[in-house]
Amino acid sequence: MAQAQFKMSRKGVGQLLRSDMIEAEMLRRAEVIKSVAIGISPVGQAAWDPHPGLYKESWHATSHKRGGRRRDRAVAVVWNSAPYARWVEYGTERVHAHHVLLRAAQAGGR
Repeated sequence: MAQAQFKMSRKGVGQLLRSDMIEAEMLRRAEVIKSVAIGISPVGQAAWDPHPGLYKESWHATSHKRGGRRRDRAVAVVWNSAPYARWVEYGTERVHAHHVLLRAAQAGGR
């Protein structure tokens, strides 16, 4: 029986990593993470929060073909544009950390 042989092409792998197919899959996974993050986002009480629900409404997902450390592969990014998103994620001395993005990535990144 003949053995199959494989010769890797670095150029071909690079083209694959930047392909529309890979970018679409990265964006699909980012949208899943975004959906989970929206579902578990805390919402402030209207009595003391001037913008209740702003954090929950501020999730975004985008993708592009030149990402990664070497800018050689398709990537997708999920982020929150609320001005206080950092403190919701990591907490402060007075407010505990919610780790919304971390939990969403762990639960929904498949």
